[in-house]
Amino acid sequence: MYQANQQRYETMPYHRCGKSGLKLPALSLGLWHNFGTTSNFETMKEMCTTAFDAGITHFDLANNYGPVNGAAEENFGRILDWGMRPYRDEMVISTKAGHEMWPGPYGDWGSRKHLVASLDQSLLRMGLDYVDIFYHHRPDPETPLEETMDALDAIVRSGKALYVGISKYNKEQTAEAVRILRNLRTPFVIHQSRYSLFERTIETNRVKDYAAKEGLGMIAFCPLAQGLLTDKYLHGIPNDSRIKKDGRFLQESALTQEKLERIRALNEIAAERGQSLAQMAICWILRDQKVTSVLIGASRPEQILENVKITGKTDFTLEEQNRIDQICG
Repeated sequence: MYQANQQRYETMPYHRCGKSGLKLPALSLGLWHNFGTTSNFETMKEMCTTAFDAGITHFDLANNYGPVNGAAEENFGRILDWGMRPYRDEMVISTKAGHEMWPGPYGDWGSRKHLVASLDQSLLRMGLDYVDIFYHHRPDPETPLEETMDALDAIVRSGKALYVGISKYNKEQTAEAVRILRNLRTPFVIHQSRYSLFERTIETNRVKDYAAKEGLGMIAFCPLAQGLLTDKYLHGIPNDSRIKKDGRFLQESALTQEKLERIRALNEIAAERGQSLAQMAICWILRDQKVTSVLIGASRPEQILENVKITGKTDFTLEEQNRIDQICG
C-alpha cells in the first residue's frame, strides 16, 4: 500500500488562487501527455506518487487527454484505486470539457448538454463524486457565453465541482465570463493559458494583468514550449525526443537554427543562475506572483524531481530579465 512522504508539505510553496480560499502548489502536474494508452502504467503511478511526495497536490486533466480520448482520466482513476485514493482530500483534481470528445453535434464546444454530459463521464472514469475545478476548455464561437457560464454554475450547484475556471479565453471573453459568473455568485477562481518564455500572448493581450486585477488565479501550461526550453535539443534532435516519437504537438520545423541559438543563449543565463534551462523557464513564469501555479508535464519521475528544485529561486535581477527579453525578442 502506498504511503505518502510525511515531509511532503515542508518545501513546496502554496499560492492562493486569486481571491479565493483555494491554494495551489507552485507546480502542478499536468496529465496531457504520457498518461494515455501508449504509456506504461507503472511509470504513470511513479510519476503521480513522486509528484505528491514532493508536495504537488494538484493533478490537472481533461476529458480528451490521452491518447485515446478519456484514457488519462481512466488511468488516473486506476492510480487512485491502486493506492492514492485515501489521499483524495489532500488533492486538487481538475478536468475540462470543450474540445472534441465524441462524434456528433454534442461532442465538443460549450453547450450545456456537452459540459454536463462530459463531466458525468469524467467522474465515472476517475471514480469520483466531484472534481475540485471544472474548466470550460476553449471559447465557443457559436454557443452564447451565458449558456456556457450558466452550465458551469449549475455544475457547482449540483455538487459535481467545487470551483470553475476557463481556458484559452482572451481578455474580452474573460471579462464577460467574470461579469456573468459574479452575478450568479459562482466560485470562478482560475484562468488557464499557454505561457512560456517563447509564448507571451497573455502579456500582449493583457489577460495576465486583467486576471490579477480581478482577483483570478492564473495557471500556465506548456511552460517549457513542448520541451524546447530544456537541454534536450541543445545539440540537435535526439531519437527519444517528443519531435521524433510524437509529432502531434511539436514538429521538427519548430526547431529552426534561430530558435536553437536562442535556446543556447537562454541556457547560458540558466547556468549562471545555477539552474537548468527548464528550471529557469519555470521560475521566470512565477517571477512576479501573477501566476498561481505552473503545469509541468513529465515522461519520467526524475523530471518532476528536477523541476521541484526551483523552490526559492524565482527572483530575477533586472539585468537577467533584460537579457532574457532581448534573446526572446
